Amino acid sequence: MSGDRANKLVQEVKCNASKTSEGNTKKSLECDDECARLARNHKLAIALNIDPEAHKDDHIPYSNETLKMFRENVKWGQMQEREIRVFAADENEKRLRFKPMPPNQRAFLHSLSEDFGFDSESMDPEPHRHVAVFKTPRFVMAPMKTLAESVRIRTSAETSGAPLAETQRKLQANNEMFNGFLLTSPRFGLTLEELRADCAASLDSSPGLLYDISFLPREEIVIKARPASSSTVFSSSAIEATIKALKASLSAAIASKHLATSIQLCALDNSLNITRREMDDPANNGGWSQVAAKAAAPRMAPRQMAVGEKSVYTVLGSKLRDAKKKKEEMKKAKESEAVVDDWEEEMKKQEEAEEKAVTDAQSHKDVSNSTNENANDNEGVSKAPEGKETDAEVAKEKMQKHDLPEGSPTQLSTTAEG
Repeated sequence: MSGDRANKLVQEVKCNASKTSEGNTKKSLECDDECARLARNHKLAIALNIDPEAHKDDHIPYSNETLKMFRENVKWGQMQEREIRVFAADENEKRLRFKPMPPNQRAFLHSLSEDFGFDSESMDPEPHRHVAVFKTPRFVMAPMKTLAESVRIRTSAETSGAPLAETQRKLQANNEMFNGFLLTSPRFGLTLEELRADCAASLDSSPGLLYDISFLPREEIVIKARPASSSTVFSSSAIEATIKALKASLSAAIASKHLATSIQLCALDNSLNITRREMDDPANNGGWSQVAAKAAAPRMAPRQMAVGEKSVYTVLGSKLRDAKKKKEEMKKAKESEAVVDDWEEEMKKQEEAEEKAVTDAQSHKDVSNSTNENANDNEGVSKAPEGKETDAEVAKEKMQKHDLPEGSPTQLSTTAEG
């Protein structure tokens, strides 16, 4: 076995050692480009007094596209990498064919072959389309790091670098000057002309600055401040101070017209991308102006009810109760109506019921009249002894009550009896 200490290359060869000859035991492999690179790094580390153990090599010899596809299917990707490495180690093999596979897997083989320094080509139509890999003069050797090792290095770098990058982004954002306003959740149907007219009193109060109003696709509106002319010079700090002083009046105008839900300061670039928001600053609470909040929601005194005045809830409750009762009555009336098969029979029954009702009413009236007459007769008889009236006077009075003419049979019979 022969090796290279600098490049860590290993190759199996016959020993051929004997008592009289050393054979291949002291032979070494020739240095390649990777070996030369490592040798230069070693010399630089010695010159700069750098500990190689404390500074591991984090170079990744694969493209981002290769690593991305490898992460999607690690087990299958390792199998393909193993076949390509065997092909790279065999000097006699000049071409490698893979079995037919889907387009996404063929794309991974093309990308990996390019990282190794091979040429690749897709052959045959579907469903027999496959990838063929060829060795070229630009191929030197297989990368020392495997795909799995490169993925671990990349993941570690992303994990350690993410907090630092986020911190740098926040620091950079906090250093940017505010140059506009951001309106969120605008009123439905709000137009540019209407917004400009309602905010004109506030925006026109700052001389030397003009304000461009733009609608963003995510239900936001930005108002960017800029110098009125090219000859006017305004520093970023001056623009920020001006719009900060303008925010209170603009917030009150927007709240009074209900133009948007909230307003806050923001920093805008030339493409109207929001690079900084006031709500992102720790010292602010959401970015909404307290002046606008007070103007939009004034404190209302509780209303005192007059004596004898009914509450709104009482009136509504009685109306609902009456409506519900009427609905139930209509439902009962509808249920009581039955479908009649023979309408003639039903009409006959109805007529008989009406005749019976009339007969009963007439009978009740006759009985009532007869009762009244008997009562009157008894009263006349009882009064005669008290007033010491004769029978003739009683009979005469009775005939007058019944409107009978004198000399009628009733009178004669009464006189005869007397």
